[in-house]
Amino acid sequence: MSVDFVPFEAERLLTWAGLLAAFEVGHRLPKPDIKDLFVYRGADTILDRATWIDGLGALVKVATVVPGNVARGKPTIHGAVTLYDDVTGELTGLVDFHLVTKWKTAGDSLFAASRLARRDARRFLLVGAGNVARSMVDAYRSIFPEAEFTVWSRSRESAAAMGLPVADDLETAVKAADVICTATMATEPLIRGEWLQPGQHLDLIGAYKPGMREVDDTAMQRARVFVDARATTLHHIGELIEPLKSGAITEGDIVADYYDDPATFSRRSAEEITLAKNGGGAHLDLMTALYIQRAWRAR
Repeated sequence: MSVDFVPFEAERLLTWAGLLAAFEVGHRLPKPDIKDLFVYRGADTILDRATWIDGLGALVKVATVVPGNVARGKPTIHGAVTLYDDVTGELTGLVDFHLVTKWKTAGDSLFAASRLARRDARRFLLVGAGNVARSMVDAYRSIFPEAEFTVWSRSRESAAAMGLPVADDLETAVKAADVICTATMATEPLIRGEWLQPGQHLDLIGAYKPGMREVDDTAMQRARVFVDARATTLHHIGELIEPLKSGAITEGDIVADYYDDPATFSRRSAEEITLAKNGGGAHLDLMTALYIQRAWRAR
């Protein structure tokens, strides 16, 4: 069996609509087995994610996160994505790690926004000014072509570098937004529930492990809460662990994930507040990587 080596240059072949279609198809298949493994060395982390979706294939995605690389002038995250045949388990592809991560992460929240954000949403607030926030600009514009973006970051310099209007006061910016997208490394809530306004939608991306949160309990209580997959979020990410532990919400308050009926994963009214937690499980990496591999083969 041949093995594809898919470089970052494959991005020119991709569309957000194509990726969302792949997500639609992938979530009609049986629920996957998913396993995450964290290995620590002080501040450094190895994150190993693996999944097998019956009828689709298998994936192993490994990332090293080394915060000290900032001082070395190197990226903090490196990794590899490997694909395996669904029937034989043979290696079928090595896909650029950063390409898969970029499109999976942004596509995950875009999928939620396509179902939950108001169709007339226009004012988008990006909380955080890193690579993920930059990806979300292009992703959101694919569905909301009249979107107007504002960015807030702890570092005004990094926010200004995005070339978008910069918000100086987070509370004021949150209150004025139709869609709020958080993509930070926060360990304590940045967004307060009392700031939220009727009709808003929140895409929460940044928190990915137990000690991380971007919104407080009040925000979780005021919103109808959705997740991409219960299996990879409820007991794995601080955004859900903490409000469940405090009793602010219960598991029954999680309205739906992508494996539920799409009619359930939807907005009910123009006034309600919706919130989607992006857990970014390995099953989404697999759907994304296979979409990329197919586009590369079809070139």
